[in-house]
Parts: sequence; structure tokens; C-alpha cells
Amino acid sequence: MYSYDEPVYLISVVARILNIHPQTLRQYEREGLIEPGRTMGKMRLYSQKDIDQIKTILRLTRDLGVNLAGVDIILRLKNKLDELENEIEELRIENQKLATQQQAREPTKAPTISRKSSYELIIFKEN
Repeated sequence: MYSYDEPVYLISVVARILNIHPQTLRQYEREGLIEPGRTMGKMRLYSQKDIDQIKTILRLTRDLGVNLAGVDIILRLKNKLDELENEIEELRIENQKLATQQQAREPTKAPTISRKSSYELIIFKEN
């Protein structure tokens, strides 16, 4: 089985799956909205991740009426938000480790942190 990021689908297959013209996929690539892999012979190959990205682009353009410049901004913001959420998760784990170390040194109220969507929740346990 192929990984989510592994480019395996030809442009004609992706166009057929998504019911769009191959030229639309080429336009999305020219606009920088997608970046398919390439074979040694320069043929485009798309991964499942690329297909999901194209579905998002189609949803924004067809259903919400966003133009391609707007789609580019939305996708960049989404990627930045994903990066920030990953950073928050890393900090949450580090904070939890520090809290555990602190609790081992002095058993007082230690915060328990749990993730809820894009927000952090801090709950203090009563001893």
C-alpha cells in the first residue's frame, strides 16, 4: 500500500476521479496551489494528499465562490495554523513533562493539560 504523501496517480486518473479537466490541474500547479511529484520523464504524479488538497480547492472555488488568489491565501493560512497547532502540541507535551517533574519534587496542585480542538484547556486537580 502507498503512503498518503507518495505520488502514484497520473494526471488523467486524478482528473477522472475528481471529474475535472486535466488543464484545471495544470492551472492549479501554475498558480502554486498544488505541487505534484514528477517522474524522470517529467510526468506529473499526484499523491492522495494532493488529491485531498485539490478537493479543498474545488470546494472553495465551486461551493464558496472563492477565486484562486483567495484560495492561495486560505491555504497558506491553513498551513500556518497547522504549524502553530503542532508547535502548541509540542509545548503542551513539554509543559506536561515539566509539571510532572515539578510534582515529583513538591506534591502540590499540578495542572493537567488536555487538548480540545485548537484550544488548550488547563484543569487543576484538587489534592
